Amino acid sequence: MPFFKYVAKNQFSENVNGKVEAQSIEQAAALLQSRGLLVIKLNPLTEQSFAVITNMLFGVKVDDIVTFTRQLSTMITAGLPLANGLSILVRQSKAEMSRLVATILQDVEGGNTFASSLEKNKEFSKVYIQLVRAGEAGGVLDEVLNRLAENMEKQKEFRAKTKGAMIYPIIVTIAMVVVGFIMMIFVIPKLTEMYKDFGAQLPLPTLVLIGISDFMVNFWYIVLGGMAAAFAVFSRWKKTPVGHLQWDSFVLKVPIFGILRQKTILTEFTRTLSLLLGSGISLLQALEIVTDGVENLVYQNALKEATKQVEKGVSLSQSISRYESFPPILQQMISVGEETGKLDDVLFKLSKYFEQEAEQAVKNLTAAMEPLIMVVLGVGVGAMVIAVIMPIYNLTSQF
Repeated sequence: MPFFKYVAKNQFSENVNGKVEAQSIEQAAALLQSRGLLVIKLNPLTEQSFAVITNMLFGVKVDDIVTFTRQLSTMITAGLPLANGLSILVRQSKAEMSRLVATILQDVEGGNTFASSLEKNKEFSKVYIQLVRAGEAGGVLDEVLNRLAENMEKQKEFRAKTKGAMIYPIIVTIAMVVVGFIMMIFVIPKLTEMYKDFGAQLPLPTLVLIGISDFMVNFWYIVLGGMAAAFAVFSRWKKTPVGHLQWDSFVLKVPIFGILRQKTILTEFTRTLSLLLGSGISLLQALEIVTDGVENLVYQNALKEATKQVEKGVSLSQSISRYESFPPILQQMISVGEETGKLDDVLFKLSKYFEQEAEQAVKNLTAAMEPLIMVVLGVGVGAMVIAVIMPIYNLTSQF
């Protein structure tokens, strides 16, 4: 259906604007009026312009979903019907989030369940939808939404920590590359002209540096084109099943970073599985949901095989014990959880353990990257200085 951009006044005579989805401009106006809005301006929005504006300015963020989940949980706990809570959130949310909630509200008022309404929107994950479905079936939707909000906040905080560890090395690496290009394109050619004027005999390091500089100055488009082509080839290879698996396997074997990646995957796996089992979802169904959310293909394939074994009656601890990608402590603790009937509690404790391990891996990565960057930077600068200074030293010695 097409989208329409509107400007309207709410019940407090405040100007509000946003977008609404409807089959016609008349239906859009009627829909806005049903929300208690007085339409001032209503124009059709083309699909292309809507996509650009939405992606750049009005896209639904993780924070918006977390806030929506938390607020809806609070309202349902206070005894407010689901439709009323959604109606309030339509008025309180930002433009794009308001459109999303309005779509959900329309489906709910049409007789659909909350879970099936969420299922029509890509902003909600499979885990989110299945948990809501379980909450509706068990009459504990408020508790499920509250746990969902807490889980999403923890995931966001945890991912921010792991990504934050890479900011410093990425910035330094980019700065090194930029400075290197500037030196090669602008500084080295001027030194080359000076050496030619003196007619000095240039040593091998200087000749190599000048050769690289001349190539980059004269054939910079080849350098940039080669880099773009290499990136395109790598991206295409990585999307193939074989390339994807090989790359994910390589990432797990990288010193320090591979450990961080492993702990991150295990943290999210145990936390999400604990949340699903604690909400009453069966182990087999929970494993299928969690497997779809795992980003690393090595772990995804292992979990798929483990799920097949569980389906045949094998315990989860025995199923994952066949794969080296799962540490022994995970197998042992899951076995304890299965024997005691408290698998969800054990998995939650395991998620905290792996999270602490991941935080330690982040510290180790940061501690290792700083001296490594300094060494690489020192070697690069030192080699460049030697190549530049040696001819000058030779010239002064001749005098």
